Amino acid sequence: MLERRKKYIFDETGLEFRQVNYPLKVRLLRFIFWFVVSLTVSSVYILVFKLIFGSPKEKYLATEIQKLKLSYSLLERRFEESYSMVEYLKKEDEMRYRPVLQMDSIPSMYRNPGFGGVDHYSQYNGLYNSDLIINAHRNLDLLKNMIKVQEESFSEIEERKDEWKRENEHLPKISPVDVSIPLGEGIKFREHHPVLGTARWHYGQDFLTPYGTEVYATGSGTVVAAGWNNEGFGYHVIIDHGYGFRTIYAHLSKIDVSVGLNVKRGDRIGLSGNSGISSGPHLHYQIDYNGKHQNPLWFFSNDLTSEEYREMIMTLNSKSKFRK
Repeated sequence: MLERRKKYIFDETGLEFRQVNYPLKVRLLRFIFWFVVSLTVSSVYILVFKLIFGSPKEKYLATEIQKLKLSYSLLERRFEESYSMVEYLKKEDEMRYRPVLQMDSIPSMYRNPGFGGVDHYSQYNGLYNSDLIINAHRNLDLLKNMIKVQEESFSEIEERKDEWKRENEHLPKISPVDVSIPLGEGIKFREHHPVLGTARWHYGQDFLTPYGTEVYATGSGTVVAAGWNNEGFGYHVIIDHGYGFRTIYAHLSKIDVSVGLNVKRGDRIGLSGNSGISSGPHLHYQIDYNGKHQNPLWFFSNDLTSEEYREMIMTLNSKSKFRK
């Protein structure tokens, strides 16, 4: 065993070395002093080490914080991508679908509502990096609202599209006879009726059809009149297309439909003739909208060839049958 070091002093009187024996109190004070010094030095060392290198726990937490910051950074990028996508859908909505379907634009205050009043994010105040957390929640709420509004808008557009498609099918939008047939008189005031000789209005468009020419429904609808007309139309058909539109096909030689029958655009409803007050074989075609006479030439185009017209009629007939 190592012996405890002893301290000696030289006694000049006796010319000899004597061992120094400190009192217990002195030895205790010396021990306390050195213990405090050692403890202080150790504490300073540990503090400096932590300041320079950090504790394992602090290093772990710092790493986790950096990961969270990276995650929030990636989240911000995802938010930007989502915003861009919703903005694209919004533009398609406002510039394409709604104008075509004649729908009003969505008010901006509804698309971008404010979040004033109550602080919705006060619960995150005081947290480490609270600004990142609050900003993420705010972006999420805004994005959720934009998506909700756009979803509702597309639902409205889908409903309007179905109604628009139905309306488009019902409107009188084709020629009632082959486009190769020449036109006769249109809407005009006749000073001398060709048969009656009196002055009266002509409210439709005549087609100079040979006797027995096929006549087609110009839009889907319900037959509301089919038979003889005592006011000059002779054998005639009236179709109610809905949406305020009615079409009249007059001076027929044969009628293929009956009252109450639902017809589709392109269905044959009869053959042209010379019945009623007529000066010769022809078809009188008339369009009324909410009781007011319309110019039929506004509702169809003659830019088709005869072959294209017949092909269109065949295509329409292949998709449709008379329906009660």
